[in-house]
Amino acid sequence: MALHVRGVLLPDDEVRDLWLVGDRVTFEPVPDAETVADGGYVLPGLVDAHCHIGIARGGLPITSLDQARRLARIDRDAGVLAIRDAGSPYPYPELEDEPDLPRLARAGRHVAPPKRYLRNIGLEVTAPDVVPTVTEQAQAGNGWVKLVGDWIEREAGDLALAWDVDTMTAAVQAAHAAGARAAVHTFSESAVEIMVRAGVDSVEHGTGLSLDLIDEMARRGTALVPTMINIENFGGIADQARPKFPTYAQHMLALRDRFPEVVRAAHEAGVPIYVGTDAGGGIDHGLAAEEMLMLHQRAGMPAVDVLAAASWGARAWLGFPGLVEGGLADLVVYRTDPRRDLSVVREPHRIVLRGRVLR
Repeated sequence: MALHVRGVLLPDDEVRDLWLVGDRVTFEPVPDAETVADGGYVLPGLVDAHCHIGIARGGLPITSLDQARRLARIDRDAGVLAIRDAGSPYPYPELEDEPDLPRLARAGRHVAPPKRYLRNIGLEVTAPDVVPTVTEQAQAGNGWVKLVGDWIEREAGDLALAWDVDTMTAAVQAAHAAGARAAVHTFSESAVEIMVRAGVDSVEHGTGLSLDLIDEMARRGTALVPTMINIENFGGIADQARPKFPTYAQHMLALRDRFPEVVRAAHEAGVPIYVGTDAGGGIDHGLAAEEMLMLHQRAGMPAVDVLAAASWGARAWLGFPGLVEGGLADLVVYRTDPRRDLSVVREPHRIVLRGRVLR
């Protein structure tokens, strides 16, 4: 049966009627459609653009599709109806078309340097093997490759590049040659500069961004997924590291403390910013609303821009059409205007995924 929804449609900001026929949206009236929402504010389904349904709490790889399903449903029940899984040690292409799960844009496994990443999560390779591994992982995902640009190096006692500059640049080129977009994990100043200038498509975290590099990102259209909720963990990381790696600990705290201003500057410069929680491992699933509020309250992004970063803007970036004629039948409805009080995103009134009412 077709469904009917009426409310203030964002970002259009006007009362509209729309009909959901199967998994598609139409503005042409459908006789006898069931009205499932009448009133409130209607948004295209939310997006978590940096999420890991392949990584369980504590940083352990999942071992079954059912585990991935359970994690994805936590996000779904918070209104997240599309996920970009930014690297999974467990393959799950079967989940892309499951009717009760969020839509998935996903990378294969992280491509990481040897013995310098979370254990058993990435494919850890030396420089000569980076390009063939990236090419392989481009096929393992459905449009994305995840690169680890830096991590702590014990000998140096601080963050250090994953590989040499030429290898890191070649990794981005290999992803593009294989038809995939490249996302890069970076904390340090040096890694993010190398990868942005190499043409990476999205910077994950990006705590080391400089003002000059922000301008370059804006010029190139390079996306930033700040994962501010995860950067708050840098204090705990520093506490654990300080006895053996005091320089690293101090560096991480400095990166954390400056980060809200970095995100603010990126937004003001016109860098595309998208909401991502880094759920999986150290961050619980279902916290997209909290990330949205941090972008608003700590980085100063206007509520409407945060909504775009979590909804229609992020969906367009990932190739999941929003609430347009022929678009995908994913939506969330809030009782009051989230532009006036962004905290209402914590409590969706109605959730419809793939044309099916979940709440």
